Amino acid sequence: MPAAKASKAATTKTSKAKKATAEAVDADGVEAPKKTKRKAKYIVLYSPFLMKDTKHELMAEPMETEGGRMQWARCTLSRHMQMINLDTLATNTDKKVTEIKLAREDSKEYSPKNVYKVGDVIYHKLWDDVGIVRSKEIMSNGRGAVLVHFEKNKEKRLVENFK
Repeated sequence: MPAAKASKAATTKTSKAKKATAEAVDADGVEAPKKTKRKAKYIVLYSPFLMKDTKHELMAEPMETEGGRMQWARCTLSRHMQMINLDTLATNTDKKVTEIKLAREDSKEYSPKNVYKVGDVIYHKLWDDVGIVRSKEIMSNGRGAVLVHFEKNKEKRLVENFK
């Protein structure tokens, strides 16, 4: 029984100490604001250094300017910082582009022997994936290739007109 009383007394002392620190009062008698650790906020932005969309950490607090609310954002990959306009980002997210669902029925089955145009819808049988041709290019060996953006596999470069 005495051990239980001792542990109870120890917990009340620690809880009183916590309350005293929580109610910190400065020399003027005014309560000091509680300091809270700010969680990092992240946003996906275009990184001009890497030339692709990357995850950025929002730094500091937003600043009010004549052009709108501005804030620094640091790329998590390259660590480069850029000033972004939060108001412009908010309006751009409202005007979200609708994604076009690609259907297997509307597509051509991929074969390296075929020739494709930009905008053609391709079905890749091996990957069981549908994609759209984004661009055409000529490889270093002189053969043709198409850059296809698939739904599951993202972007892949495929050979075309192979003989």
